[in-house]
Amino acid sequence: MIEPLYDIIGVGIGPFNLGLAALLAPTGVKSLFLEQKPAFQWHSGLLIEGCTIQVPFLADLVTMADPTSPYSFLNYLQAHSRLYHFYFYENFHIPRQEYNHYCQWVAQQLDCCQFGQRVEGITWENTENESYYQVQVRQVETGAILTYNTRHLVLGVGSIPQVPPCFRTVHSEKIFHSAEFLHKRDRCRESQSITVIGSGQSAGEVFYELLQEQPGYGYHLEWHTRSQGFFPMEYSKLGLEHFSPDYTNYFYALPPQKRDLVLSQQNLLYKGISATTISDIYDLLYERSVCGNQPDVKLLSLVEVKEVESVGDRFILGYRHRQQDTRLTHETDCIILATGYQHEIPNCIEGIRDLIRWDDKNRYGVKLDYRLALTQDIPNQIFVQNGELHSHGVGAPDLGLGCYRNSVIINTLLGESVYRVDRRNVFQQFGVA
Repeated sequence: MIEPLYDIIGVGIGPFNLGLAALLAPTGVKSLFLEQKPAFQWHSGLLIEGCTIQVPFLADLVTMADPTSPYSFLNYLQAHSRLYHFYFYENFHIPRQEYNHYCQWVAQQLDCCQFGQRVEGITWENTENESYYQVQVRQVETGAILTYNTRHLVLGVGSIPQVPPCFRTVHSEKIFHSAEFLHKRDRCRESQSITVIGSGQSAGEVFYELLQEQPGYGYHLEWHTRSQGFFPMEYSKLGLEHFSPDYTNYFYALPPQKRDLVLSQQNLLYKGISATTISDIYDLLYERSVCGNQPDVKLLSLVEVKEVESVGDRFILGYRHRQQDTRLTHETDCIILATGYQHEIPNCIEGIRDLIRWDDKNRYGVKLDYRLALTQDIPNQIFVQNGELHSHGVGAPDLGLGCYRNSVIINTLLGESVYRVDRRNVFQQFGVA
């Protein structure tokens, strides 16, 4: 027998793996979750004051699976003497800073969550008595190497900022992704002109924050996107039913080529801007335009950046207008790339890469129960968190489906129905069979 042998090790501690750790706590499963950051942090560069999470507080780490869990958001409020504050707040969408603090509160209570530990390699070992994954970890602070053994794995490394190709060879402290906005805000305040690129929620929030501060710092402000406009995210109640187990099951049953086509047509289900943010921006622009004033602001859609040139302390961007097919240039001295995120295949799985089945686009082959399809028939499973957009649909990155996915993972792991998984959760029907 190999000792110590964990039942499951999680790579990465974001909200999804943290929720899994919390839901595993009462089951007796021997688990370990590893994260290279020194403490839990959720999009720390976008914890802008006044910004809320885009799902109701019920989409916390545990409630949608177990409302009685001690790790619920309501219990967090009780522990911090904030229940009456929240009661009078009368808002289902909580501040992003508070959600981050809530997750930190949960992480601090779970001994299975260890931070400052970077997973650097994973191999599959098959001995006469036991087969298991061996996980090599480096302690970030000391550099010491540790080795853990586990029957199963769950990959929850999340996504990384996506940078358009033309920006990857231009290195400057004044070009950065919106994920770093709060950490690099001073660079904006020191600039004469700022350009925000992108048209999702992060772009809207960053632009609005810069717009509010503009009178105090006097910079010129522009907002550009290759999209057709600055459109709101779909947030009607029937539209939201796409973020349900029912739609996940429907989407999974589609042929892979059809899934890709459907996803390409669903951007506004999860990539638009909240109507509230758009309204706040418009209202402020309107207020700034009274008495014959003209805001020192420009919004431009349908323009795609093709070239970036550094000239002294400034940048010249070359664009193509996607409908007029004309070229234009724009000069600025600070660029914020609100260009979204992409899922990362972590380097640490290179040692088990041949064990995993990949689709024709080099993406994970994922089963309906969130297990990766493997090339060998072995008892050691690998689960994935938020790496299955291509197979399970738009709900993959949504906090509201985190508890459902974790319920499925736990039930599969233990071979019994530990957490209830309902089949009928929405009013509409997806598909005809």
